[in-house]
Amino acid sequence: MDSLQRMLNSIEYIESHLDNELLLDEIAAIACMSRFHFQRMFRMLTGYTVTEYIRNRRITIAAQELVYSKSKVIDVAMKYGYESPEAFTKAFRRIHGIPPSDAKKHSQSLKAYPKISFQIQLKGDVEMDYKIVEKDAFTVVGKSIRTTTICGENNQKIAAFWNESNQNGLSKELAKNCGPLGLLGICIDFDKQQENLTYLIAAEKNIDQIPVEWETRQIPAATWAIFPVHGAMPDAMPKVWDRIFSEWFPATGYEHSGGPEMEVYLSDADPYSKDYYSEIWIPIERKG
Repeated sequence: MDSLQRMLNSIEYIESHLDNELLLDEIAAIACMSRFHFQRMFRMLTGYTVTEYIRNRRITIAAQELVYSKSKVIDVAMKYGYESPEAFTKAFRRIHGIPPSDAKKHSQSLKAYPKISFQIQLKGDVEMDYKIVEKDAFTVVGKSIRTTTICGENNQKIAAFWNESNQNGLSKELAKNCGPLGLLGICIDFDKQQENLTYLIAAEKNIDQIPVEWETRQIPAATWAIFPVHGAMPDAMPKVWDRIFSEWFPATGYEHSGGPEMEVYLSDADPYSKDYYSEIWIPIERKG
């Protein structure tokens, strides 16, 4: 549960610095994670981005301060990091539905976003199967897109990329000419500052001559945690991803090693069938 405790430590840090500048790199460091993986796990655990959580908590605390103290709106706005009373009023109205000056009227209804507390809630009727394997470096070929991870835009773009690849024949050509793992969806080249990544639809290379428009990439040797995925695409895959980060990582002695991640489509069956089988491969390492 060490990773869960580190996440709790990061929340405590946020709470104690709501009236100061909060930097994502510093918050992530307290959780002993990169900025990218901290934001990802935070979103999967809470449903909020880190920025959304901080904004909501500041507006909640600011409302309480306006109600129960004699502080001026401009002073509260400056205290919680707003550049102007107008920016504070806009944010306040968006959350509470009233301007901050009205918050001093005790009859007004206000919203409260409570401090988050994490706990592991394993679904007893749906255990998490997984296996750990070692795999040497290998070469893949295919095509890729670059996408941001902000606000889940990567999920939409990746789904559209798969639809395009299925329609234009790329998926069939990869499956026919390359193997043996089958079709792969690979997240690679994470830019943790800009919050974007490359998504590659690919397969292991097993032929010398490949189409000129395909690209070749090397996947490094790694220890992989492999999770089975049962169910129709595209819904089944995101559910397992969520459980890996919200349940499996916090409950085990492993952490993400920072390498590429893979979705492995082993079956030739209908991917929209409820019996479809696929896998998620995540590079891992033991916590130090």
